[in-house]
Amino acid sequence: MIRAIIVDDEPNCCEVLNELLDRHCPGVQVMDICHNGYSAISAIGEGRPDLVFLDIEMPEMNGFQLLERLGKMPFQLIFTTSYDQYAIKAIRHSALDYLLKPIDREELKEAVSKVASKLRLPLPEQLGLLLEWMGKPANALNKLAIPTLEGLQMVPVESIISCASDSNYSILNLKTSQRLVVCRTLKEFEELLEDHSFLRVHHSHLVNLKEVTKYVKGEGGYVLMSDGTTIDVSRSRKEVLLSRLNGRPGGAGRDL
Repeated sequence: MIRAIIVDDEPNCCEVLNELLDRHCPGVQVMDICHNGYSAISAIGEGRPDLVFLDIEMPEMNGFQLLERLGKMPFQLIFTTSYDQYAIKAIRHSALDYLLKPIDREELKEAVSKVASKLRLPLPEQLGLLLEWMGKPANALNKLAIPTLEGLQMVPVESIISCASDSNYSILNLKTSQRLVVCRTLKEFEELLEDHSFLRVHHSHLVNLKEVTKYVKGEGGYVLMSDGTTIDVSRSRKEVLLSRLNGRPGGAGRDL
């Protein structure tokens, strides 16, 4: 049984989440419901939950300030939030989980299932990265926290040459010649890296435009990357690619 605490200043949201958990997640026992950060600190300290559902926007002490007060996370964490693109991006860069309000029951079931299957608690580095990134512009999120079998690998965005899709996984090709297989879809990486110099050039490939050394013409053509690999460009993405390459200051040499 997963022992959980809900932290949200809106009573209605707490009631809805509690009811959804009761109906659709029988493996979760809600120990307490807190409507502000101060009562949550006390409840978490006394109850020692396995999981905390944490609202981001709360008066007096928001979710991030609460985590700063706690100093560590001896529990698994799922943020709950109304749509806030920047906060969500920071959360995802940190490899933490979130649910958008109004909470969808299937997304809730999936999130709880991920919690139940995890063997590790969030690492201190994840919280550190999240708190560091909050309040900074999106293009300043210059690292990705990548879960691996050994723990969490911090990957500088600029070290990624390309990403390839492999079903529900993605393969990251790094400048170090390392290849990381990550349990995230290519679409997720496309969204995470949209504020940097990355472009989806094919349904199965995302490239770092700074690492493109040449574009070779063809029906869609292909790009040659700095590591010597070639990546096909789909016809539908060709014009977008050429526009981005031509508009890039100091762009790499290429055959146009």
